[in-house]
Amino acid sequence: MDINAIITAVKAGERLALARLLTQVENDSFEGRAVLDALFSHAGRAHLVGVTGSPGTGKSSLVNQLAKSFRHPADGQPEATVAIVAVDPSSPFTGGAILGDRVRMRDLSGDPGIFIRSMASRGALGGLARSTAAVTQVLDAAGFDIILIETVGAGQSEVDIARLAHTTVVVEAPGMGDDIQAIKAGILEVADILVINKADQPGVEATERALKTNLELAHPEKMEFCSAFGLSLGTFEPKAMWLPPVLRTIAPEGSGVGAVAAAIRQHGNYLRETGEWRLREAARLDSELYHLLQATLMFHWQETIAQGEFEVVFQQLLARQISPQQAVTRLLEGMVTPWQQHG
Repeated sequence: MDINAIITAVKAGERLALARLLTQVENDSFEGRAVLDALFSHAGRAHLVGVTGSPGTGKSSLVNQLAKSFRHPADGQPEATVAIVAVDPSSPFTGGAILGDRVRMRDLSGDPGIFIRSMASRGALGGLARSTAAVTQVLDAAGFDIILIETVGAGQSEVDIARLAHTTVVVEAPGMGDDIQAIKAGILEVADILVINKADQPGVEATERALKTNLELAHPEKMEFCSAFGLSLGTFEPKAMWLPPVLRTIAPEGSGVGAVAAAIRQHGNYLRETGEWRLREAARLDSELYHLLQATLMFHWQETIAQGEFEVVFQQLLARQISPQQAVTRLLEGMVTPWQQHG
């Protein structure tokens, strides 16, 4: 495998090379890891925009229209290249996924400045697939200006997107009780932009009023970015804190979408001007490192545990002879770490 040739092809915008590499990355192959490592230094330029919200709020339709707006802006802004990462839920029984966002976004096909990648969540919680960050890194290195990441739509578990994206767009809809769910789940705390889609339906005023009333309570005057490893990444206390706008859209008609695209650009400029962009990047990489470390240690444990040992310990747990904590201790006893192996 010629890593340099693959990198050259991906950066040159060759769709087939990019699609094949993304498949390797999703499958966590050795080749995919090698190219991912080599591409890391070429990433870090794209504006990552997460679009989250409960099922039925119209996230896919909004993402579809946002891509069009960024490609052909009506406010004199330069055209941007757009990649879309659409994460669809996997079946808990078969593990398969419909990947239906490609059907909803088929009117974007043929535009050389748009690339769509559908992914299965493969059972991951938090609205994202485990390899979403890696796929995003490849698209970033490939030179796309804006990467739209649409989450599964699992409702209250979707705050993970805030750890990956620079800008988080939370989509609500009137008449679904989403204003209460958002407040209860803490989604308002991660929202940089709030969009009330399907604004032609009854109840839009009540939803807008509820969201605006609780925005000030959800957003503190200063933010502390904490590491998953217990370290402080920095405290952000700007002179003018960003107050998330509440915008109305009717996505199928494109109504209000231009204002959302403008708000996304404004938020990106705000992050860069205030220095918060660097802190969010640090938090994103910290989270990615933490999850990779978890996955690697778990894989190594599975490789080193004696055959049948797990079954023995689990049967003891099932018989309530030992507690879950004692089971973990026994399963980790005698585990040989990688540095001990090569010591």
